[in-house]
Amino acid sequence: MRAGLTHAVEDYLKAIYELSLEDGRASTTRLAEVLCISPASVTGMVQKLAGMETPLIDYQKHRGVSLTPDGMTVALEIVRHHRLLEMFLQEKLGFTWDEVHDEADRLEHVISEGFEDRIAQELGHPTYDPHGDPIPTSDLQLPPTIGFPLSEMEPVGRATVRRVRDSDPGLLRYLSQLGLVPDSTLEVIERSPYDDNLTLRIEGRQEPVVLGPHVTRQIFVEPA
Repeated sequence: MRAGLTHAVEDYLKAIYELSLEDGRASTTRLAEVLCISPASVTGMVQKLAGMETPLIDYQKHRGVSLTPDGMTVALEIVRHHRLLEMFLQEKLGFTWDEVHDEADRLEHVISEGFEDRIAQELGHPTYDPHGDPIPTSDLQLPPTIGFPLSEMEPVGRATVRRVRDSDPGLLRYLSQLGLVPDSTLEVIERSPYDDNLTLRIEGRQEPVVLGPHVTRQIFVEPA
Protein backbone atom coordinates (compact mmCIF):
# COMPACT_ATOMS: atom_id res chain seq x y z
CA MET A 1 0.00 0.00 0.00
CA ARG A 2 2.92 2.37 0.70
CA ALA A 3 4.42 2.03 -2.78
CA GLY A 4 4.58 5.40 -4.51
CA LEU A 5 3.61 7.46 -1.45
CA THR A 6 5.88 10.40 -0.66
CA HIS A 7 7.41 10.98 2.75
CA ALA A 8 5.19 14.06 3.06
CA VAL A 9 2.03 11.98 2.55
CA GLU A 10 3.21 9.45 5.14
CA ASP A 11 3.85 12.31 7.58
CA TYR A 12 0.30 13.56 7.03
CA LEU A 13 -1.20 10.13 7.65
CA LYS A 14 0.82 9.58 10.83
CA ALA A 15 -0.10 13.03 12.14
CA ILE A 16 -3.80 12.45 11.40
CA TYR A 17 -3.61 9.13 13.22
CA GLU A 18 -2.01 10.66 16.31
CA LEU A 19 -4.36 13.65 16.43
CA SER A 20 -7.39 11.42 15.93
CA LEU A 21 -6.49 9.52 19.09
CA GLU A 22 -7.03 12.75 21.01
CA ASP A 23 -10.07 14.24 19.29
CA GLY A 24 -11.65 11.63 17.02
CA ARG A 25 -11.03 13.73 13.91
CA ALA A 26 -8.00 15.90 13.15
CA SER A 27 -8.69 19.54 12.37
CA THR A 28 -6.75 21.16 9.54
CA THR A 29 -5.64 23.86 12.00
CA ARG A 30 -4.04 21.30 14.33
CA LEU A 31 -2.48 19.49 11.38
CA ALA A 32 -0.91 22.74 10.26
CA GLU A 33 0.50 23.30 13.76
CA VAL A 34 1.89 19.77 14.13
CA LEU A 35 3.43 19.65 10.64
CA CYS A 36 4.59 23.30 10.68
CA ILE A 37 2.85 23.93 7.34
CA SER A 38 0.47 26.71 6.35
CA PRO A 39 -3.27 25.97 6.76
CA ALA A 40 -3.80 26.58 3.03
CA SER A 41 -1.21 23.93 2.15
CA VAL A 42 -2.80 21.47 4.57
CA THR A 43 -6.22 22.03 3.04
CA GLY A 44 -4.83 21.39 -0.44
CA MET A 45 -3.14 18.17 0.64
CA VAL A 46 -6.11 16.72 2.51
CA GLN A 47 -8.36 17.44 -0.47
CA LYS A 48 -5.86 15.58 -2.66
CA LEU A 49 -5.68 12.57 -0.32
CA ALA A 50 -9.47 12.43 0.00
CA GLY A 51 -9.88 12.58 -3.78
CA MET A 52 -7.51 9.74 -4.69
CA GLU A 53 -8.84 6.72 -6.57
CA THR A 54 -8.29 4.81 -3.33
CA PRO A 55 -8.90 7.55 -0.74
CA LEU A 56 -6.56 7.57 2.25
CA ILE A 57 -8.60 10.01 4.32
CA ASP A 58 -12.14 11.26 4.79
CA TYR A 59 -12.25 15.06 4.70
CA GLN A 60 -15.32 17.12 5.52
CA LYS A 61 -15.02 20.90 5.50
CA HIS A 62 -15.30 22.38 9.01
CA ARG A 63 -15.43 18.85 10.48
CA GLY A 64 -11.81 17.83 10.02
CA VAL A 65 -10.12 14.69 8.77
CA SER A 66 -10.11 10.99 9.62
CA LEU A 67 -8.31 8.01 8.10
CA THR A 68 -9.98 5.51 5.79
CA PRO A 69 -9.11 1.82 6.37
CA ASP A 70 -6.42 2.09 3.66
CA GLY A 71 -5.05 5.25 5.25
CA MET A 72 -5.04 3.59 8.67
CA THR A 73 -2.99 0.68 7.31
CA VAL A 74 -0.31 3.04 6.02
CA ALA A 75 -0.32 5.11 9.21
CA LEU A 76 0.09 2.05 11.45
CA GLU A 77 2.96 0.77 9.29
CA ILE A 78 4.77 4.10 9.76
CA VAL A 79 3.98 4.15 13.49
CA ARG A 80 5.40 0.62 13.82
CA HIS A 81 8.59 1.64 12.02
CA HIS A 82 8.90 4.77 14.17
CA ARG A 83 8.43 3.11 17.53
CA LEU A 84 10.62 0.10 16.76
CA LEU A 85 13.34 2.48 15.63
CA GLU A 86 13.02 4.43 18.88
CA MET A 87 13.53 1.23 20.87
CA PHE A 88 16.46 0.16 18.70
CA LEU A 89 18.15 3.55 19.00
CA GLN A 90 17.82 3.50 22.78
CA GLU A 91 18.47 -0.17 23.53
CA LYS A 92 21.20 -0.92 20.97
CA LEU A 93 22.83 2.42 20.10
CA GLY A 94 22.69 4.22 23.44
CA PHE A 95 20.51 7.17 22.46
CA THR A 96 18.60 8.78 25.33
CA TRP A 97 14.80 8.85 25.29
CA ASP A 98 14.74 12.56 24.42
CA GLU A 99 16.91 11.96 21.31
CA VAL A 100 15.17 9.02 19.67
CA HIS A 101 11.99 10.72 18.38
CA ASP A 102 13.66 13.04 15.85
CA GLU A 103 16.06 10.33 14.67
CA ALA A 104 13.19 7.88 14.16
CA ASP A 105 11.25 10.56 12.25
CA ARG A 106 14.08 10.71 9.73
CA LEU A 107 14.50 6.93 9.38
CA GLU A 108 10.90 5.67 9.50
CA HIS A 109 10.27 6.34 5.79
CA VAL A 110 13.27 4.53 4.38
CA ILE A 111 13.62 1.19 6.16
CA SER A 112 12.27 -1.91 4.43
CA GLU A 113 9.80 -4.37 5.92
CA GLY A 114 12.64 -6.88 6.12
CA PHE A 115 14.78 -4.46 8.10
CA GLU A 116 11.79 -3.74 10.36
CA ASP A 117 11.42 -7.49 11.02
CA ARG A 118 15.13 -7.80 11.89
CA ILE A 119 14.85 -4.93 14.37
CA ALA A 120 11.79 -6.51 16.00
CA GLN A 121 13.57 -9.88 16.31
CA GLU A 122 16.72 -8.29 17.73
CA LEU A 123 14.66 -6.46 20.36
CA GLY A 124 12.55 -9.49 21.27
CA HIS A 125 9.35 -8.11 19.68
CA PRO A 126 8.70 -5.28 22.16
CA THR A 127 5.13 -4.08 22.71
CA TYR A 128 5.89 -0.54 23.93
CA ASP A 129 8.44 2.10 22.91
CA PRO A 130 10.74 4.04 25.29
CA HIS A 131 7.99 6.56 26.04
CA GLY A 132 5.37 3.90 26.77
CA ASP A 133 3.48 4.16 23.46
CA PRO A 134 2.17 0.84 22.07
CA ILE A 135 4.01 -0.64 19.07
CA PRO A 136 1.71 -2.14 16.41
CA THR A 137 2.37 -5.81 15.79
CA SER A 138 3.55 -7.09 12.40
CA ASP A 139 -0.11 -7.58 11.42
CA LEU A 140 -0.82 -4.01 12.63
CA GLN A 141 -2.74 -4.87 15.78
CA LEU A 142 -2.24 -2.43 18.64
CA PRO A 143 -1.47 -3.47 22.23
CA PRO A 144 -3.68 -1.59 24.71
CA THR A 145 -2.81 2.01 25.54
CA ILE A 146 -2.47 2.06 29.31
CA GLY A 147 -3.07 4.94 31.68
CA PHE A 148 -4.82 8.27 32.08
CA PRO A 149 -3.35 11.77 32.53
CA LEU A 150 -1.61 12.40 35.83
CA SER A 151 -3.49 15.72 35.90
CA GLU A 152 -6.65 13.72 36.71
CA MET A 153 -5.16 11.96 39.76
CA GLU A 154 -6.62 12.90 43.12
CA PRO A 155 -4.69 12.98 46.39
CA VAL A 156 -3.86 10.82 48.22
CA GLY A 157 -3.04 8.20 45.60
CA ARG A 158 -0.13 6.11 44.36
CA ALA A 159 0.43 5.42 40.68
CA THR A 160 2.89 3.97 38.17
CA VAL A 161 3.99 6.01 35.16
CA ARG A 162 3.03 4.19 31.96
CA ARG A 163 3.48 6.70 29.16
CA VAL A 164 4.89 10.18 28.48
CA ARG A 165 4.22 12.26 25.38
CA ASP A 166 7.40 12.38 23.28
CA SER A 167 6.93 15.65 21.35
CA ASP A 168 9.08 17.87 23.61
CA PRO A 169 12.70 16.73 24.14
CA GLY A 170 13.22 19.39 26.80
CA LEU A 171 10.32 18.06 28.85
CA LEU A 172 11.63 14.50 28.51
CA ARG A 173 15.04 15.58 29.83
CA TYR A 174 13.38 17.37 32.74
CA LEU A 175 11.21 14.38 33.63
CA SER A 176 14.21 12.07 33.39
CA GLN A 177 16.05 14.25 35.92
CA LEU A 178 13.05 13.96 38.24
CA GLY A 179 12.86 10.19 37.78
CA LEU A 180 9.43 10.34 36.10
CA VAL A 181 9.94 7.71 33.42
CA PRO A 182 7.83 4.66 32.43
CA ASP A 183 7.54 2.12 35.28
CA SER A 184 8.52 4.66 37.95
CA THR A 185 6.13 5.11 40.87
CA LEU A 186 4.81 8.24 42.52
CA GLU A 187 2.33 9.44 45.11
CA VAL A 188 0.07 12.47 44.76
CA ILE A 189 0.27 14.28 48.10
CA GLU A 190 -1.71 17.43 47.40
CA ARG A 191 -3.59 19.32 44.67
CA SER A 192 -3.65 23.11 44.71
CA PRO A 193 -7.32 24.21 44.61
CA TYR A 194 -6.60 27.29 42.47
CA ASP A 195 -4.11 26.26 39.79
CA ASP A 196 -4.31 22.42 39.81
CA ASN A 197 -0.62 22.09 40.63
CA LEU A 198 0.18 18.63 42.02
CA THR A 199 2.63 17.95 44.82
CA LEU A 200 4.25 14.57 44.19
CA ARG A 201 6.48 12.21 46.08
CA ILE A 202 8.56 10.36 43.49
CA GLU A 203 10.21 7.05 44.30
CA GLY A 204 13.95 7.60 44.76
CA ARG A 205 13.67 11.34 45.57
CA GLN A 206 13.71 12.68 49.10
CA GLU A 207 12.06 16.03 48.44
CA PRO A 208 8.52 16.40 47.05
CA VAL A 209 8.11 17.92 43.57
CA VAL A 210 5.43 20.37 42.43
CA LEU A 211 4.27 20.10 38.80
CA GLY A 212 1.71 22.23 36.96
CA PRO A 213 -1.05 20.96 34.66
CA HIS A 214 0.95 21.74 31.50
CA VAL A 215 3.35 18.98 32.59
CA THR A 216 0.97 16.60 34.34
CA ARG A 217 -1.23 16.41 31.23
CA GLN A 218 1.75 14.93 29.34
CA ILE A 219 2.26 12.05 31.82
CA PHE A 220 -0.04 9.02 31.82
CA VAL A 221 -0.31 6.82 34.89
CA GLU A 222 -2.02 3.68 36.18
CA PRO A 223 -3.13 3.48 39.83
CA ALA A 224 -0.72 1.37 41.85
